[in-house]
Amino acid sequence: MPPSIHRRAALRAGLAFGAALALPQARACEYFADNLRITHPWCTATRPGARSVIVSMMFDQVTRPDRLVGATTMVAEGAEIGGQLARPEVDFAIPEGAETHLSEHGSFLRLVGLKFPLEVARTYPMVLTFEHGGVVQATLNVDLQRFL
Repeated sequence: MPPSIHRRAALRAGLAFGAALALPQARACEYFADNLRITHPWCTATRPGARSVIVSMMFDQVTRPDRLVGATTMVAEGAEIGGQLARPEVDFAIPEGAETHLSEHGSFLRLVGLKFPLEVARTYPMVLTFEHGGVVQATLNVDLQRFL
């Protein structure tokens, strides 16, 4: 093969590599409000007949204190805060500058009135509403393992 063909292939490979570096990196399971980042909203699979499920997630990069005031998804009739700060509505304080978790080890988001069993590896749309950060379209992941 002539040397010009090898140079063209090297040039194409170099351009492709450079373009990959210039493009924004995909961030799996990260969602952004105006003033914070939400990481990996997830729950475990449920058995048939289960009426609720615990949803865990993390909030960080908080530049202004906020509150999670709503959570809706097609898989449940409603949501509430459970655990240490249990209340029959969604109202969860997120302080500025801190990493805050909703998980079964403290306070958590509970989806109530499940409409069907949640199966491992499925994802469902979920809308999170914040007092200051607005509405965030997220995805609820049904996982086997616990990440938070």
